[in-house]
Amino acid sequence: MSGLVELSSFRMELFGALPRRADALFELVDAVLCADGPVVSLPELSLESVHRRGHGAMYDALANGRIDVGRLRLALAALELPRGADRQLSIAVDVTPWPRPDAECSPARLHCYRPCRCDGVRQTIPGWPYQVAAALGGGRSSWTGVLDAVRIGPGDDPTAVTAAQIRDLLERLREAGQWRDGDPEVLFVLDSGYDIVRLTWLLREEPVRLLGRIRSDRVMHHPAGRRKGPWPGRQPRHGEEFRLAHSATHPDPVQESATRHDRFGAVTARCWGRLHPKLERRQGGWTGHEGELPIVEGTLVHLVVEHLPGNRDPKPLWLWHSVPDATAHDVDRLWRIFLRRFDLEHTFRFLKQTLGLTRPRLRHPEQADRWAWLLVAAHTQLRLARPLAEDLRRPWEKPLDPGRLTPARVRRGYHRIRRIVGTPANPPKATRPGPGRPTGSTSAPAPRHPVGKNQSKKDNPSTGTPRGNL
Repeated sequence: MSGLVELSSFRMELFGALPRRADALFELVDAVLCADGPVVSLPELSLESVHRRGHGAMYDALANGRIDVGRLRLALAALELPRGADRQLSIAVDVTPWPRPDAECSPARLHCYRPCRCDGVRQTIPGWPYQVAAALGGGRSSWTGVLDAVRIGPGDDPTAVTAAQIRDLLERLREAGQWRDGDPEVLFVLDSGYDIVRLTWLLREEPVRLLGRIRSDRVMHHPAGRRKGPWPGRQPRHGEEFRLAHSATHPDPVQESATRHDRFGAVTARCWGRLHPKLERRQGGWTGHEGELPIVEGTLVHLVVEHLPGNRDPKPLWLWHSVPDATAHDVDRLWRIFLRRFDLEHTFRFLKQTLGLTRPRLRHPEQADRWAWLLVAAHTQLRLARPLAEDLRRPWEKPLDPGRLTPARVRRGYHRIRRIVGTPANPPKATRPGPGRPTGSTSAPAPRHPVGKNQSKKDNPSTGTPRGNL
């Protein structure tokens, strides 16, 4: 019964976070959850029995409705979040694009990263990039607790946007009682493409730890020693080089772990502490830095596996951890937490392929923001409905325990759960069609908007906008 109460309370909170066009927006969320099969178009959703309004009211709600995003974010932070076995709160941050290559009339588009599925060549596509933060569980799962979503604009600095998103999320977690003084620091897990060294510097005053993947051609430095020779002069700032691609520059690791994994075989992890990169002012984030450039130290983790799924050739994996003291690490635990970051990819795939995140052809990015937040609320309702769902499997599917139901299987029976929890939306009022456009009236062509550009590689040490897989 507690699951039913929590789901009903969140639905009421969601309805209260819709100050304008609340009934139409709320029924649109129910139509997404109760549709039979993947969402293929918005007009098809208006034919669902739970959507008691026409398709015109649905488009009007997306165009002129309003969502109190601040209130909805607080409601998401107050829910019970997935945690690891040690109750550690781990949050993955990644970007997923909404491709809009032919939408010349849509503003605020960027060149978003998109991998080519034919030959593996990395490409970009015009669209709206959304950066999502989600809490991770302790084991292999297709569930995450989505906490926030931010659209990155053409004039935004991706690193600064990420730092601000993490600060705001921490403040909401404190307000919701999810994190208190004395609790373990919140761990944020990031993939390559983020300037994790600069993020470490920007968030140095916050109770966070950062764990992310870095390129294998980076060059780090050991702490500087004393100046050699009898001549006076400035003390060195950087010690000996640590070239990730050259094992001859690697000293003995501070910690080393060897274990076996059911998917990767033999796994060897090693870590070195007190390493830092040599920063330069010509790098984007440090151009306007006042005073001497800082020394940002961290711990490097090197991971080597025996094999990869699909008989792919294994490649060494390098991770950066923002805590410089390598002796305080559980190196085996760090790389396992990083693997949990890929659970967010399952969430992206479900949002796009099943709930239809990128299906609508909306013109304005504000409409896209409303649709994205409605789907975040829909995904959250499925997570809360897990204890109430039954395993409505297809004849060719394997049965699953109630605790291992996937989001797709929970959605199959959500129409039954909705009848139990009810709906706060008001029934539509009787009306008649409007007069429509006057005869002979014309409209001016919609303005065209060029695709915006991210900061160039010269201005940004990362490879543009942080990337996320489709």
